[in-house]
Amino acid sequence: MCTVLTLTEVEALARAAHEGQTDKAGRPYAEHLAAVAAGVRERGGDADQIAAAWLHDAVEDDALSERWLGEAALSRRTKDIVLAVTKRAGESPEEYAGRILATPGALLVKQADLAHNADPARLAVLDEATRVRLTAKYARMRSLLGL
Repeated sequence: MCTVLTLTEVEALARAAHEGQTDKAGRPYAEHLAAVAAGVRERGGDADQIAAAWLHDAVEDDALSERWLGEAALSRRTKDIVLAVTKRAGESPEEYAGRILATPGALLVKQADLAHNADPARLAVLDEATRVRLTAKYARMRSLLGL
């Protein structure tokens, strides 16, 4: 493999891949990616983890393919973290949490993702039923991950 992509290049790729997508509150999806990457950095994450944070939803959201990820100029560790935090159809929360815990570096990325997803300011703009459902979902995942 050639030189790995820089974090600036990974950010640009992630922003382009999610162009036009919005979160549940209607905000540009790239805001979530930037917040997770910043959260990883603030928690002491390294370049592999920050790159994975930018790409953490790319395969799951079909913004980029798993094949693209496999062929991308990224470290094996970044690829492993992205795949670890990518939910799979029909997978139980326990299986998902187990894969994250078994993958070096993935827990920090998922911790930053959950922190942003559960941000009261983000949840406040959602309807009550969605807010209650997501709050319970994020709390359960934090518990499964020992956070």
